[in-house]
Amino acid sequence: MAKRSLTWSRAAVIAGRDLRSAPGKFVFVVLSVAVGVAALVGVRGFSESFRSTLTREARSLMAGDLSARTNQRPSKTELQKVDSLKSQGIRSTWVTETISMASVPPDPVPILVSLKAVDPAEYPYYGKAELDPDMPLGSALTDNSVAVADEFLIRLKAKVGDSLRLGGRNFRIAARLVQEPDRMTGGAGLGPRVLISRAALESTSLLAPGSRAGERLLIQLPPAMQTAAQLADVRKRVEAMLPEAQVMDYREGNPALTEGLDRATAILSLICLVAMVLGAIGVAMSMHAHLEQRMDVLAILKAIGADSGDLLRIFLLQTMGLGLAGALLGVADGAGVMLALPAVFGNLLPVHATLAFPWKSALAGLATGLLTTLLFCLPPLLDVRKVRPILVLRKLIEESEERGFIAFLRRWGQRKLQIVSGIVILAALTGIAAALSDSAKVGTWFGIALAAILFVLLLLSAGFLRLLRWLLKLVRLRLPQYLRQGLANLYRPGNQSAAVLAALGTGVMLILAVYLMQSQVLREIQQTASPKLPNIFLVDVTTDEVPAMREFFRTQPGVRMTENSQLDLLPVVSGRFVSFNGVPLEKADIGHFPKRILESVSLSWADALPAGDKIRQGKWWTDPNAQEIAIAEGMATRVHLGVGSAVEVEVNGRVLPLKVAVVFRADEEHIGARANYLLPSELLKNEPTVWYGAARVDSKQVSQIERALFTAFPTVTVINLADVLDRIEAVVNQITFVVRFLAGFSIFAGLMILASSIASTRFRRTREAVVLKTLGATRWRIIRIFSVEFSVLGLLAGTVGAVFANLLTRVLLHRLEAQWHFEWRATLIALLGTAVLAAATGWLASYRILGLRPLEVLREE
Repeated sequence: MAKRSLTWSRAAVIAGRDLRSAPGKFVFVVLSVAVGVAALVGVRGFSESFRSTLTREARSLMAGDLSARTNQRPSKTELQKVDSLKSQGIRSTWVTETISMASVPPDPVPILVSLKAVDPAEYPYYGKAELDPDMPLGSALTDNSVAVADEFLIRLKAKVGDSLRLGGRNFRIAARLVQEPDRMTGGAGLGPRVLISRAALESTSLLAPGSRAGERLLIQLPPAMQTAAQLADVRKRVEAMLPEAQVMDYREGNPALTEGLDRATAILSLICLVAMVLGAIGVAMSMHAHLEQRMDVLAILKAIGADSGDLLRIFLLQTMGLGLAGALLGVADGAGVMLALPAVFGNLLPVHATLAFPWKSALAGLATGLLTTLLFCLPPLLDVRKVRPILVLRKLIEESEERGFIAFLRRWGQRKLQIVSGIVILAALTGIAAALSDSAKVGTWFGIALAAILFVLLLLSAGFLRLLRWLLKLVRLRLPQYLRQGLANLYRPGNQSAAVLAALGTGVMLILAVYLMQSQVLREIQQTASPKLPNIFLVDVTTDEVPAMREFFRTQPGVRMTENSQLDLLPVVSGRFVSFNGVPLEKADIGHFPKRILESVSLSWADALPAGDKIRQGKWWTDPNAQEIAIAEGMATRVHLGVGSAVEVEVNGRVLPLKVAVVFRADEEHIGARANYLLPSELLKNEPTVWYGAARVDSKQVSQIERALFTAFPTVTVINLADVLDRIEAVVNQITFVVRFLAGFSIFAGLMILASSIASTRFRRTREAVVLKTLGATRWRIIRIFSVEFSVLGLLAGTVGAVFANLLTRVLLHRLEAQWHFEWRATLIALLGTAVLAAATGWLASYRILGLRPLEVLREE
């Protein structure tokens, strides 16, 4: 008669009875799973909300997802092609920028103004044009009214409500323009800003054929087309529609903020992946400890006729039930922490962040908790698949182990299913990593790196333990008995020290890597929005005015020191490119880049790398007479130039044959960012020069300094970017706070998980303590033995984890193009802290063992 297998329903009943027999023993398993899932849900949920907030801020600095700039009015065909995008839900609007003369009657003397015409029904797609008095943009920009910048009111001594004469028409000044979202990407202009509607501009006849005007197309993608691939696809189509236009997306609008966004995204993805791995470690250790405690139940069930399939059903259902309970508790805790953040931290959080219930993150956390529970309970269950009941019952006390290479191969040959299950676990973690990072490539590399690190850690752990065993044999008789016993505990029969050491080392590595990454990356991000960087810029300063201008800013209140002085000045000489690599400019292949831009370029000189710039290729010259040139990275990429390329530049009738010596990247925050082309000083300093200036002024003092500057230097134009840079600084501060908070949350959760991993070995130490007591050991001797074991285990794990954390951080920082510095303090704290953590948590979980009487435990055997 064929044996009848245990049904799933019956297996569920047995599993439930086992849980009800001692519910207290299973609370630890549930909490271990819950901590890992809560870390994942909380970190991922909040980082998603913050990332969307940060992306929205970056878009607001361009007022759209894409921008296409051209120096000529689009043709009817080009307009039709752009309008065809509307069929896909893509919105677009044109912004016209030009210069004109404007006056305030009855004063007939006009000034040059920077005119910007928009459609107030569409502009801006992101951000807000702030007006004083506060009103909708459509109410301020009508057919008969405009909004003007504060500089306009200062220069013409006007006020809101006065009339403005522009293009033969009078307009009412409806409001003062406090802030326009795309000020930095929309062209600085040559005078105070006047914002007007497109319809009103058309009525002035200022845009006559041949007039000098720039057109900028702003594009907003629908919510369903917000991925990087879709953005790139639309960008290519716009470049094809407008071949003469310079197209850029919101990530290029402000390189400093873009760099912060990229690095914050990388850090947040790393934190999410680390939370997932730490959660998996916690689940693995708790599941192993749980099933180890149930070995006697497994043996009894086998002894009364249950086969391996029946055992798998019972304990699979049991562990999945525990995993589900822990995952649900973790989802609730993680979401609760995330949603409670605004009440706890108030204004410290990003002001525009929308914190809704993280359904996607909750489902990811729930799935991760269940999947890791399922995967990590299989290897220990497979260990007893073909073991006789009597050996299972004696396994915890007696375990002989064959030695030698042949025995090693035989043991691994008998563990085929365990090896397969390990491969499945790594494959599943790779899939989870790909889902969390939204990148199959990142998930794949993460899986490969994790497998390699775990393999190396296991080898190192086994090597450390063998080395310890060999050293102990040499000095055994010279050591105190408690020290010998504590060290020997690390390689006793049936010991899991190698696995615990690998798990603890991996956790330390990931936690320390998160700290090192966020510490060093945030340091560089903060430098891109330093309070010392300039926020007002000066245009058209003559060489004769330079000394007086320096003295003016030296004596003004509210002016802060930058890198060198109160005022940074940049000399600019006009020139044009003649040829690239021997090919005349008119025949050169430079893609979609407008050639006419290269026919009138701004050149400057510098005999050393300017502040805020970074060399991407090449080496800076030391000879001020060198026939060389340095080109900004973005421009070099667009015109297909690199180090070693030959160019010819014409300056005031002289043709200079130059070699590209350096490709550099400017941070766009210093005055040097205005110069895309730098030459040695002796080649340019005797040419007619116009100077541009930059200073850092207290935002509250900007208006006062503008008035004083206009009185002293009426021909100098002031560009006020204080409000924009204040926004960027606020965003960078938000990045800093959120990354540090999430890193701290992840580190705290990781420490709890590692503590639970150490505490999960309590079951085996209970029997060992009882045996030692039976043999006459005192409590103090047992305390010293276990303390040695915990501390050495922590020191070994801390050493391995600290070394690999620094290696991993160095590789990741190199990928992010950030500098790596070895941090002795953090590494030493991690090393010693792991030993303290191991000892403290080991004793917190084991202190009750000392009070147990031997018979209480031995009766259960």
